[in-house]
Amino acid sequence: MELVAPAGNLDKLRTAFAFGADAVYCGVPDFSLRVRINQFDFASVKEAIQLAHSLGKKIYITLNIFAHNGHLPELEKHVIGLKELAPDGFIVSDPGIFSILKNNCPGVKIHLSTQANCTNWRAAKFWHELGASRIILGREVTLAEVKEIHEKVPGVELEYFVHGAMCMSYSGRCLLSKYYTDRSANLGDCTQPCRWKYKVKREKVKVEETAEIVEENRPDELLQLEEDEHGSYIMNSKDLCLVEYLSELKDAGVSAVKIEGRAKSVYYVGNTTKVYRSAIDDLMRAPIHDNQYYLAELKKAQNRGFTTGFLFGSDKCEQKIDACHERCEWEFCGQITNYGLHTDVRITDLYGCTDCIRTIKELQKNNKKLIAVNVHNSIHVGDEVEFVVPTGENRKEIVNGMFDENGAEITEAHGGQGKLIWLAAGNDLPEKTLVRRTIR
Repeated sequence: MELVAPAGNLDKLRTAFAFGADAVYCGVPDFSLRVRINQFDFASVKEAIQLAHSLGKKIYITLNIFAHNGHLPELEKHVIGLKELAPDGFIVSDPGIFSILKNNCPGVKIHLSTQANCTNWRAAKFWHELGASRIILGREVTLAEVKEIHEKVPGVELEYFVHGAMCMSYSGRCLLSKYYTDRSANLGDCTQPCRWKYKVKREKVKVEETAEIVEENRPDELLQLEEDEHGSYIMNSKDLCLVEYLSELKDAGVSAVKIEGRAKSVYYVGNTTKVYRSAIDDLMRAPIHDNQYYLAELKKAQNRGFTTGFLFGSDKCEQKIDACHERCEWEFCGQITNYGLHTDVRITDLYGCTDCIRTIKELQKNNKKLIAVNVHNSIHVGDEVEFVVPTGENRKEIVNGMFDENGAEITEAHGGQGKLIWLAAGNDLPEKTLVRRTIR
């Protein structure tokens, strides 16, 4: 199965490829459903496509907004410009944009976005006959439905989201209707609980406040709320996580699996991509790790708790109602920006530092090397850190030496300043290696 990872900027794109993605998806803010935390423009998209192809990887450009008339002139110009860059496919949800691509880029591969809510084989067949080479299935499609779609429309590639944030609603789907009556709003069976009369029963325990929503005619059917000093989280869906079910998806006919998260951190992209790369590879060999290991690794990045979503037709309300996120025990410290430099007195010539020669010689004697790290949070001498390497087993070490970008010895460093530090390490560590530690 192809592993498709998110790319919100060039750094995340490079990280995704380093950690094993076969392809990435990205796009400019105006047309790609990611306006915020999206650093791509036409020039950087061009660079991204060239980089992907130089690595033998693929890149899919997102044009998945539902366009209004005012979008069309600029969007068509954008498509004509992108045609010359030869991306490996376009991700589209709007029929108008679909037709623009067909008219201007005949033969280009078009992937139907999950935003188009393709949830049945007839819809898949319709889009495939129009020219879609891949259907990115709606998240609401069950495993049994995936299998049937593949059997009925074997010529179309099927892609499925396997990890990341879930929206609690789309086009009539309502948490309350399913919760109270087990009648699905998205199947036209909504009981309109949004129009019922409610009251809230509250109880305060220490600093936290709990509450239950009680509907006037259903006193025994309570919807529990939990509220802390930040508020309540009734619409906070848990995160999708299907790392345990990749084999089932493959057998059902899924040819590509996708990670959500263009707006998330470079650490999330690297760590999550590595886990799914390893898990997919385990399908083709004697497994190196089991699912519990992979789940534990995924939980080392911030998450809202995990759910299998609709894969098995679950009727549970998979909401994280007690907090915005699960408490993560790990913190991202930084990322290695180039290959480790062997400690050598000559490094002082590069940085004009003569005061640290003795320290560097001491490191050299103990077989330590200096690596350049872009700091994201804090890191201190004495910290036990874990290096998340792009391939192979992660490595733990104690930080026993750090230098600022001028070569002066320091005992701690903090992110947000855009500066590099030199970190003493006992191993050569490749570029893009992530550095993390347990939270203090």
